[in-house]
Parts: sequence; C-alpha cells; structure tokens
Amino acid sequence: MTLDKKNLQIAIGQRIRQLREERNIPQQDLAAACDFEKSNMARLEAGKTNPTLYTLKKIADNLNLPLEALVIDLL
Repeated sequence: MTLDKKNLQIAIGQRIRQLREERNIPQQDLAAACDFEKSNMARLEAGKTNPTLYTLKKIADNLNLPLEALVIDLL
C-alpha cells in the first residue's frame, strides 16, 4: 500500500492511539511520559503533525514496544 504524507501521518496517529488505548493509558499520561504537551500528543494522534523518528522512538519506548510496532502494516 502506498500512502501520501498526509495519509501516512493519519495512519501513524491512529496506530499510536490504538496501541495506547489497548494499554489503557490516558493520552495525557503518555504525553507526560514522553515529555510532550498533551496538545502535541493530540495533534500527533489526529495526524495533524509529522512526527520525527526520535518522537516515534520515545512513544514506542513508553508503550514498551519496538519502534517498528508503530509502523507495521502501514508501509
């Protein structure tokens, strides 16, 4: 599947939200653990921002997942 930039951002945001909710972690708690503002996490999950690799790594680490778990099946 080929995704353009916007659709990839949306897909990654949805994946982060899905993984966070599966672990029953409130958005604010994950944001704090990653040292982000809650509003930044909300924008990321909504696909309104293009996260850096470092940002994705911080999120994956705080979800206790390997980085590739955030993008598996998206590329």
